[in-house]
Amino acid sequence: MAGNSQRKGAVRKTGTKKGSTAGSGGQRRRGLEGKGPTPKASEREGHPAQRAARRAAAPATTRTRGAAAPRRRDSSDIVVGRNPVVEALRAGVPALRLHIATGIDIDDRVREILDVAGASGMPVLEISRAEMDRITGVALHQGVALTVRPYEYADPADLLDRGGRAPLIVALDGVTDPRNLGAIVRSAAAFGAAGVVVPERRSADMTAVAWRTSAGAAARTPVAKAVNLTRTLQAYKKAGCFVLGLDADGDVTLPDLDRELARGPVVIVIGSEGKGLSRLVTETCDVVVSIPMGGATESLNASVAASIALYAVATARR
Repeated sequence: MAGNSQRKGAVRKTGTKKGSTAGSGGQRRRGLEGKGPTPKASEREGHPAQRAARRAAAPATTRTRGAAAPRRRDSSDIVVGRNPVVEALRAGVPALRLHIATGIDIDDRVREILDVAGASGMPVLEISRAEMDRITGVALHQGVALTVRPYEYADPADLLDRGGRAPLIVALDGVTDPRNLGAIVRSAAAFGAAGVVVPERRSADMTAVAWRTSAGAAARTPVAKAVNLTRTLQAYKKAGCFVLGLDADGDVTLPDLDRELARGPVVIVIGSEGKGLSRLVTETCDVVVSIPMGGATESLNASVAASIALYAVATARR
């Protein structure tokens, strides 16, 4: 009979569900005790965060063909696409390295890119398409990317000592388009300006786009960065410069400007196309002039306005 402990060979083991037991021996109490705080993800064996931490702590090694390319840094800029890379190399943009995706079609543009890179001794890294997607952040890179060297800005005071004659300086107030910045640098070089000053905040930087738009002028005309544009303009005034602001609501028109003032040290301040000059910058200028226009056009592109003002001052100096 089932459960009959009296039959031959039947032995009831201590601790079975039938019959009383002496106790759990503290097993239930130990099971309720905590195991301490949960360790960080980077400290758990086999966790992805731990593997990432180990990779970050590992010493950097020289990468060769097929290896992962360096991560993009905030201080550098990356030009992607075959035409932009060709144009950047033609314009003399200072580049650090060239990335080429494995298995891409070699056309005339890629051949030119490789020829220029090889002639300049630039490192060429062949990487996977997945790695190219990662370092560029875009999918339409066409298998080509160029890492550009961070631009080295001049000090605003250095522009006063360039050229050996009365300096002509262009200052930008709120110009945020790098294409406008590059075009203004190009015009500044064409009309003999000592350089261009941009504020540290709310301004375009000398990226690869600005370099390319300057058509090589950025290699000859320095760009200085001012911590505070208003204080920089005040320092220029103390150094004897005449600060001329350009705005649609100017007090006088550009053709009516005194030519004698233009022959001395001049700083031309260009505002943004939408907002113009800021209040503090306007108050700092010695005079604010406008460009007379006919028709329904209310304003000009910042780079166009800068070119017109530079031409007027250069003409007066002749």
